[in-house]
Amino acid sequence: MELAHSLLLNEEALAQITEAKRPVFIFEWLRFLDKVLVAANKMSLVEQLTGLISSSPGPPTRKLLAKNLAALYSIGDTFTVFQTLDKCNDIIKSKDDTAAYLPTKLAAVACVGAFYEKMGRMLGSAFPETVNNLLKSLKSAESQGRSEILMSLQKVLNGLGGAAASCHRDIYKNARSLLTDRSMAVRCAVAKCLLELQNEAVFMWTAELENVATLCFKALENSNYGVRVAVSKLLGTVMATALMPKQATVMRQNVKRATLEEVLELMATGFLRGGSGFLKSGGEMLKVGGSVNREVRVGVTQAYVVFVTTLGGQWLERNFATFLSHVLDLVSHPRATQTHVEAVYSRRCVSFILRATVGSLLGEKAQIAAAKDICQAIGKQMKAVEAVVNDANSENKAGAADVAASQHVMVCALQELGSLVQSLNATASPLIQEPSIGLLETVTSVLLHPSMAARLAAAWCLRCVAVALPFQLTPFLDRCAERLNNLKTSPEAVSGYSFAMAALLGGVHQCPLGIPHAKGKMVVSIAEDLLRTAAQNSRLSLQRTQAGWLLLGALMTLGPSVVRYHLPKMLLLWRNVFPRSLKELEAEKARGDSFTWQVTLEGRAGALCAMRSFVAHCPELLTEDVIRKLMTPIECAMTMMSHIPSVIKAHGAHLKASAAMVRLRLYDILALLPPKTYEGSFNALLRELVAEFTLTDNSANTTTSLLRSLCHYDDSVLLGSWLQETDHKSIEDQLQPNSASGSGALEHDPSSIYLRIPAGEAVPGPLPLGVSVIDASVALFGVVFPHVSYKHRLQMLDHFAECVKQAKGVRQQAVQLNIFTAVLSALKGLAENKSTLGPEEVRKSALTLVMGALDNPNPILRCAAGEALGRMAQVVGEATFIARMAQYSFDKLKSARDVVSRTGHSLALGCLHRYVGGIGSGQHLKTSVSILLALAQDGTSPEVQTWSLHSLALIVDSSGPMYRGYVEPTLSLVLTLLLTVPPSHTEVHQCLGRCLGAIITTVGPELQGQSTISTIRSSCLVGCAITQDHSDSLVQAAAISCLQQLHMFAPRHVNLSSLVPSLCVHLCSSHLLLRRAAVACLRQLAQREAAEVCEYAMSLAKNGVNITETGLEGVLFGMLDRETDRKLCSDIHDTLGHMLSSLAVENLSHWLMLCKDVLAASSDEIICKDEESEKKDEMDDDTMFTTLGEEDKTKPSVAPRWATRVFAADCLCRVIMLCENANKAHFDLALARSARLKNPKNDFLVLHLSDLIRMAFMAATDHSNQLRMAGLQALEDIIKKFASVPEPEFPGHVILEQYQANVGAALRPAFSQDTPSDITAKACQVCSAWIGSGVVSDLNDLRRVHNLLVSSLDKVQAGKGSSSQLYRESATTMEKLAVLKAWAEVSIFSEAKPKRVLKSTEEDEDDFGTVDELPPDSLITLVQPELPSLSRLWLAALKDYALLTLPAEFATQLPPDGGAFYTPETIDTARLHYRNSWAPILHAVALWLNSTGFNVSESTEETAAAMPNSQKRATSIMLNQAPGTPPTTKSLPELNKDRMHLILGKSSEFSFLCSPRPEEPVEHVTSCLQALHTLLDSPCARIHIAEDQLLGVELLSVLHRLLLTWDPTSVQLLVTGVVQQIVRAAQDYLQEKRNSLNDIGEKENPLALGEGGESGGLVPGKSLVFAAMELLMFILVRHMPHLSSKVSDSPSHIAAKSHLSEESARLVAATVTILSDLPSLCSPAGCMTVLPTILFLITRVLKETAVKSADNQVPPPVSAALQGIKTIVTLPTVKTDETQNQWASLIRSTLASVLEYSQPGETHHPVLDEVSVLTAITLFLWSASTEIIGVQSLQNGCINRFRNALNSSDPWVQAKCYQLLLSVFQHTNRALSTPYIHSLAPIVVEKLKAVERNRPTNNLELLAVQEGIKVLETLVALGEEQNRVQLLALLVPTLISYLLNENAFASASTASKDLHEFALQNLMHIGPLYPHAFKTVMGAAPELKTRLETAVRASQASKAKAAARQPPPTVHSTPTIKLKTSFF
Repeated sequence: MELAHSLLLNEEALAQITEAKRPVFIFEWLRFLDKVLVAANKMSLVEQLTGLISSSPGPPTRKLLAKNLAALYSIGDTFTVFQTLDKCNDIIKSKDDTAAYLPTKLAAVACVGAFYEKMGRMLGSAFPETVNNLLKSLKSAESQGRSEILMSLQKVLNGLGGAAASCHRDIYKNARSLLTDRSMAVRCAVAKCLLELQNEAVFMWTAELENVATLCFKALENSNYGVRVAVSKLLGTVMATALMPKQATVMRQNVKRATLEEVLELMATGFLRGGSGFLKSGGEMLKVGGSVNREVRVGVTQAYVVFVTTLGGQWLERNFATFLSHVLDLVSHPRATQTHVEAVYSRRCVSFILRATVGSLLGEKAQIAAAKDICQAIGKQMKAVEAVVNDANSENKAGAADVAASQHVMVCALQELGSLVQSLNATASPLIQEPSIGLLETVTSVLLHPSMAARLAAAWCLRCVAVALPFQLTPFLDRCAERLNNLKTSPEAVSGYSFAMAALLGGVHQCPLGIPHAKGKMVVSIAEDLLRTAAQNSRLSLQRTQAGWLLLGALMTLGPSVVRYHLPKMLLLWRNVFPRSLKELEAEKARGDSFTWQVTLEGRAGALCAMRSFVAHCPELLTEDVIRKLMTPIECAMTMMSHIPSVIKAHGAHLKASAAMVRLRLYDILALLPPKTYEGSFNALLRELVAEFTLTDNSANTTTSLLRSLCHYDDSVLLGSWLQETDHKSIEDQLQPNSASGSGALEHDPSSIYLRIPAGEAVPGPLPLGVSVIDASVALFGVVFPHVSYKHRLQMLDHFAECVKQAKGVRQQAVQLNIFTAVLSALKGLAENKSTLGPEEVRKSALTLVMGALDNPNPILRCAAGEALGRMAQVVGEATFIARMAQYSFDKLKSARDVVSRTGHSLALGCLHRYVGGIGSGQHLKTSVSILLALAQDGTSPEVQTWSLHSLALIVDSSGPMYRGYVEPTLSLVLTLLLTVPPSHTEVHQCLGRCLGAIITTVGPELQGQSTISTIRSSCLVGCAITQDHSDSLVQAAAISCLQQLHMFAPRHVNLSSLVPSLCVHLCSSHLLLRRAAVACLRQLAQREAAEVCEYAMSLAKNGVNITETGLEGVLFGMLDRETDRKLCSDIHDTLGHMLSSLAVENLSHWLMLCKDVLAASSDEIICKDEESEKKDEMDDDTMFTTLGEEDKTKPSVAPRWATRVFAADCLCRVIMLCENANKAHFDLALARSARLKNPKNDFLVLHLSDLIRMAFMAATDHSNQLRMAGLQALEDIIKKFASVPEPEFPGHVILEQYQANVGAALRPAFSQDTPSDITAKACQVCSAWIGSGVVSDLNDLRRVHNLLVSSLDKVQAGKGSSSQLYRESATTMEKLAVLKAWAEVSIFSEAKPKRVLKSTEEDEDDFGTVDELPPDSLITLVQPELPSLSRLWLAALKDYALLTLPAEFATQLPPDGGAFYTPETIDTARLHYRNSWAPILHAVALWLNSTGFNVSESTEETAAAMPNSQKRATSIMLNQAPGTPPTTKSLPELNKDRMHLILGKSSEFSFLCSPRPEEPVEHVTSCLQALHTLLDSPCARIHIAEDQLLGVELLSVLHRLLLTWDPTSVQLLVTGVVQQIVRAAQDYLQEKRNSLNDIGEKENPLALGEGGESGGLVPGKSLVFAAMELLMFILVRHMPHLSSKVSDSPSHIAAKSHLSEESARLVAATVTILSDLPSLCSPAGCMTVLPTILFLITRVLKETAVKSADNQVPPPVSAALQGIKTIVTLPTVKTDETQNQWASLIRSTLASVLEYSQPGETHHPVLDEVSVLTAITLFLWSASTEIIGVQSLQNGCINRFRNALNSSDPWVQAKCYQLLLSVFQHTNRALSTPYIHSLAPIVVEKLKAVERNRPTNNLELLAVQEGIKVLETLVALGEEQNRVQLLALLVPTLISYLLNENAFASASTASKDLHEFALQNLMHIGPLYPHAFKTVMGAAPELKTRLETAVRASQASKAKAAARQPPPTVHSTPTIKLKTSFF
């Protein structure tokens, strides 16, 4: 392949490769050329290219060849172009008609087209001849030639524009006759050619307009989807042009423009009359004589949409009323509604026209205006109807016909109105609120329409309004209930209002806030009343029965929480509808007339329907008992089925429909119940089912609609458009082959008005009863079949074969379709149940049935048979059986020659592989592949090629890696076919695309490789290039998915620079599947390479394609407004999400602008105003109307809709989050500004703050509720992230302060009366965030927001039943709890606030920093007045939560009338709201209790009193105490209450902390722990927890469990805080007990109190100390894993030790502190038990953390450890006689291990901090002297450590060492200090002497010397009088040696001077201290004396005023160590 990449064709290489590969080589060369041609210009190239024309190239090659030649001429010299053109013309003229010559001819035609397209008027002189040539050959050409010539003509016209006018008529004449060509491809080509022609040929849309229309109608007859799209585009565009011609053409000729009426009239003829020849295509297609041809109607429907779209949204806005009345007239026309099904089809078409135009072309404002127009139209119709109904006496037939026609108009108008309101959502509120429109009155008036269809449509419309505006739901229900009661006597009213109520109840599940619980009771009573009174009045019985059951069915959709209360009554009602016994059933047959039977049957159908709704919506209530009760009526209904035929015989055929309805309902409910429950009735049931779908008693040939869903979606390619999803699906369905397909309508099954709508449908459309029953029977058959005995299976399968044999002709097809669907359904059921088909005879029977259909001429049946075969293989699962089936197909394929069996059996092979997978069918792989490859080459039959290639793709897919061996031959076949198969065989190309994709997946990641794989890779790329260039959208979609796979496996080899622009172009395609594929591919690309994707997309903006300056992102945002397809929208969301996360931080302003533009639509500024106003000035009115809106295409035609705006608001939150993780400067104005100065390209979020606030404000104040939620969320994020950002220009202020007005304004509307609860709840959260953020410091400013909270608090206090309710009770719960939570957060913050303020005042010394600060208690002044009521409410909420979190078994103990804020009916939903808000409330309560010091006010007494006994039991159970013991034994009522409170608080915490769900937010855990901490601050609580030791232990174990599940360090720090509180509480308590014992002077030793008692044993589970140690050990090991012996012994443990982070260090320190406190809780014996562990841990921590740091800081763990050692060593409790020895050995071992850790010479771990170790040693020496004296080894060790430290090179270590030595030397116990003095003093003296030669250079070294001198001075002081002289003789000379002479003094460094001063001062005050000894020493050394005297003189001279001398140092008997932390 690489050889093909040269500018000239490499002819040698071409000659060397095989014949088969040459076309590929040439294609690859042309592809390369296409890319590089811009730079080339060579004559020889022209020759090579023209030479290729006659080498019979294939379709893709000729396309590229023509493109390249044209490009070459357009950039090179053009003088040879006429020669080439002549050469082409000669080829076209040639008489050679052989097949071999055809490719050459086609290549010449393609070249001509390309020349004209590229060069246009340059070739003007030659064009008449060219066109004549083409038209001549058009007459004799075959279909491929015809379409190619027409495409060329299209290009000629395009290139020449108006210059070709002379040929326009000729082309038109020749082309129009081909519009009805046999070949669909030719029809498409003609349509495109004429579309090009109408741009310039004025006659087409003037004189010839009618003819063009008629031609188009004819072309639509017997068309396929592609033709309908092309022709409708032509028709719609021509009509639009006729109405508004393009300016240029109008200028040239004086044209008479058509009026709107004429144009619409013409279109209507197509819609109503179809083409001309009804009789030509008679027979099967036209089920009803003389009716409209459906294909024409569907095509014209599409043309209407094209017509309006071409004219544009503004035109539609201006002319909507006219257009609406025209479209609605279409459905009221008798020709459109000849039969019911036809009427439904016409309605669907009209609905489609309205939805496609109004729904996508108009913005929200215009849509509201359109809704008004629709309302008026409905009102007008209704008036006419009422006139006819009221005028009942005059029996006018015409009036009745009008009413019948009006129902269809009503249905269309109401459905569109409903869809409009639903898509507008809350934005539609003006429609409801404006009385002038009267939407509700108008719609409800239709509920009384005589026709059921219209009533149902009105009910549906009401449901849409209620779902869009949930605050209307409850009032609607009430209004309907009231009217229903008032108009009980009108059958229409009973029916209409019950429909409306049912519809509204069905919509509740779409409204998250629901409806009040009482509405359920209301519905039940109305329904009961209707059912009870049904029998009273025969005129109303039918309606009342239906209405009653419909309402009960709708009630069930409210779910178990409502239905639970009415279940007993329901069961009773159901039992009473059916006879109680068989005897009654028999007796019934004889009674009654036809009317009573009809009512009875309707009633039973209704009851079954309500049951089905119950089973579907309340599965939780289906206990075995309930199912048993349900089975009684159901079994009765099954028995009744057999009696019905005789009843119908007796009373007439009009009962058939009611009977069918009963069967439908029965099948429906049985399909939902487990088959085991009705096993006994299988026989009778199966008989019914089989008779149903084999049409035994049914003379009509009705077919099921389920086959489509049971066939595999991928097989759609075999069945044409039968299964494919398109934008026109809702109307294309009418053309499918199964009965009544696409004729779904509400009136076929009223119950669908309350059921959930199937995904992807806008309006529920149940199929006609006849089809629905068959569907239900097929579905139920699939459910039951797996549970039936083999004998019966065999009988049924044989019966099926018999049925097929008996039927003939069309009926046989119908029966066969139904049977196959049932068999597929059964096989699917078997597979899902994992059961087998049965023994040999059953299989044989099934196989015969299936194999027979593989040769059926109907492709759908062949498809179903293949599918069934595959599924059989799956359920039988035996290799021999599979082999037999495969062999059968092999033999057939080898011998058969006819298309039918070849296609059927090739699919059979594919399906076998699909369902058995690669392993099961491995041995047949080779044969299958070879046969299919052979079949795929059969060029005579595209059908065979399609089926065999499709099967091949299935095999490649299912075989996976096993297929690797066949990849090369398959790939080469695929390429060959791609290059040769004519493009008009699109199905073949689609299958080739599928094969290519499957091959790419099979080769997989191997594609990245080098060498051998590269040929496969380049073949794949060539294949993708060919399919990408194909004209068919589905083929292009396949190409995109292939490239997507390639990109996944070999990203480097996919060229994004060409792929991305092509994807962007496809985003505007008219084919849904192509748009889906393009977006899916972009989504994958954006995941990895978002930046490149955006860059390549922008390259399109220059070429003026669909991308503007907003780039791809802008286009995708625009698509969100237009697209309705779920999958597509979610992919767009994902793509934008990926792009956002990788690009937003870099291009902040671009993305924020995007979001802002989208959101700006909220503030009612529709986007493109200013630009248009400029345009308007340039044009006069006349021309303005004539433009076809071409110029507006670039701007978004519609302002973004609310859903897109919500997405934009979410994007905003994501941008903030992304910036948070990116760079601190995003949230720091000063940093951002300085970075901006360095590089103006830098962009930071904080610079856009005003935009952020503005966007959040726009969103938060919109009409749409979802958008308001998103806006408030964004606002909260902004407040939280920017609260602390200072404003650099005004120190002491924060940047958000300037926006307080905006925040207040954004919040205010959320607290208005009519705001839904969820928004108010969210707003409360934002309020508390704002108040708590500390942004606003002025109380008066805060009051604005604070008042909102106060007002909502009043609402909460109003109590349960006060407010008029619109929503479910739990909505109120949510709102009230949100308010309480917000208050709780504010109050927590107000407690925490003062600290922050003081800190900031200290920092800002400037005066103005403190002016605005709040006085410390300010916020408290806001909270204080509300606290009494708040605390009461908080406690009530906590009590509720404690009850709600009880385990299920205590459900019976819950108060029957609910809690303070919830009602018993809504417990389940309320729980969630409590769960969200209890934690801050708990914290606030704890703070409050603490601040009042538990001085419990009356409010708490109420609460305590309100806690019934059950509550006490519940709480005590929660504390794992026996329920029998009351929790308190103290009689003091006060204490009792306190304990109750504590237990209450604990229980809510316990239940939570014991098992916090992983999804709980971490804030809950932290605020819970803070609450505990606060509670334990109060003395009352501490006493309580210390007294009841088990409580403390329990709490500790809960905390331990919490640590196991929660990792963040913040949680662990809080936990250690709580543990410390518990330990302190216990310490205080123990101390008091000991003191009290001491006072009494008891005999027993007070010290022996404490854990461990006399024996020292600690019991796990009872011991507080043990529990605490367990927990602390866990934390230590979590942060210092090597402490655990388990970890360090495991082989995987590497000795590398990480440095602790700051947080971890704080944690370890806290842990060590608590550990060292624990021994004080133990008795002496207990201490001996715990101390070894504690000391071990502390010393290990010391060893691990005492690491030398650069700045000599002591890390927190080290100081904690030293403090801990101090605490333990000085413990008072341990010095008892029994424990003395043990204690001594403990202390010695500890010291020994400290010494061992600090052993010098270990090189590998970080340098130990000697100071800390020495401090530890000194602590031992100082505090535990008695235990250590005389232990030689320890003494040596200690002396060694000191010696090393003295010799250390680090002056800091020396200084500290001297300090510590000082304290050792001064120890009162001489026995301890003497050895140290003896061994270490000499070294000290040596050291100090050496200083003379090496004077200190910095302060640290100076400090060391000074400390050393202090030690010597102390020694002198300690010495006895007689040794004083010797000691001074050491000290004085040393000091004098430090003095400098005058010369040296001047030049010395500061440190040196300081030393001189220090020595001098010391000498001056030693002299007077020991005068005698001093003299002796001085006398002995005269040179010292002179030196001293000189220094003194100099000093006196320099300080004339004698400096005050320092007072003499007294001898300290206490140590003088000054560490960072003082331990003494």
